[in-house]
Amino acid sequence: MSLLKTDPTAPPQPTKTKTREWADSLIFAIVAATLIRWATFEAYTIPSPSMESSLLVGDYLFVSKLHYGPITPQTPLQVPLTHQTLWGTGLKSYSDLIQLPTFRLPGFSEIKRNDVVVFHVPHETQYPADLRTNYIKRCVAVAGDTLEIKDGKVFLNGKPGVTPPGLQTTYFTQVDNPNDEVLAALRAQGVVDYDQPGGMPQAVPGPTQGTYGYTISCTQAAADYFKKQPYVKAMTVLQPQVMLFPDVADFHGSMAMSATPRNWNLDNYGPLPIPKKGQTIALSPANAAIYFKIVARYEHNEGITWQDGMIYQNGKMLTSYTLKQNYYMMMGDNRHNSEDSRFWGFVPEDHVVGKAVLIWLSTDPNADFWHKIRWSRLFNIIH
Repeated sequence: MSLLKTDPTAPPQPTKTKTREWADSLIFAIVAATLIRWATFEAYTIPSPSMESSLLVGDYLFVSKLHYGPITPQTPLQVPLTHQTLWGTGLKSYSDLIQLPTFRLPGFSEIKRNDVVVFHVPHETQYPADLRTNYIKRCVAVAGDTLEIKDGKVFLNGKPGVTPPGLQTTYFTQVDNPNDEVLAALRAQGVVDYDQPGGMPQAVPGPTQGTYGYTISCTQAAADYFKKQPYVKAMTVLQPQVMLFPDVADFHGSMAMSATPRNWNLDNYGPLPIPKKGQTIALSPANAAIYFKIVARYEHNEGITWQDGMIYQNGKMLTSYTLKQNYYMMMGDNRHNSEDSRFWGFVPEDHVVGKAVLIWLSTDPNADFWHKIRWSRLFNIIH
């Protein structure tokens, strides 16, 4: 075997300019960062209190794509390292002219009950599925489970589920006299209202004339503390009066309403079966609303409509349907202050982004400069 030798009489190859070297380095860095972000880990921040107090507003997380396996892109025409818009603008960062089928590569774990999961919220229709807004919630039920909530407690397949240690409930806390002592106690128990200056709840009139109090979200331990204080006259659980899934079959979207209303609320919900891949469901007015969005949107069937409480395809009523993928129920740990699966239904498996695994930084939006970083939360494993 002979080696190819360089011709000594050939002119020397031109050296790269500094601009070319910088451009090559930048392209390499963007490609490497895009691959790492897609296939391994991605950084997120917590913008809302729906997961408090397990996760706090201002927590910065690493989310693992390796656990469940990364999903191939559905929308390939996208500016690298963007999501929906170009940085600092309202301009779209993608084109949906090309939409590809998606595939999940192998991971080293299945989606499990009580995992804290990042996913693309399924009820948005203005974006392709892989560019919908990212939510973070706790997976409370997996495919094949039957979920029921009784007095705020989760039951799975008839047995009590795990209660997260940071679970919060919203109360109206009636007090004798709103004052600094009460505010100091609220602060000491970790009660925060991110809509108020400094994060402190504001006193509001109570349900009866001449009474005052605070609307707060807190853990059971904090509620037990307040109930023992002499200045607290009553603590009443607040229950939003809203129509939930599946009475509303298509959240924010249509007139698709269940033919058999259940009138569930946030604390008393179900029983609800969680759809599992391969199941064949007999459809009837009693359950069609549960499966409408699955058939109409998530599993890419054509010609689906909703008529008189039933699902139709190309004008013909569907009386059965076989599921093409697994589905999950996701709920926030701040149970009365979380827009989650109780409102809009199941999360399809192909919408799941990854598992939240680590808090690498946490900043308090209401603290001064010297107390901005929550040092005790740095590098905490997420449970």
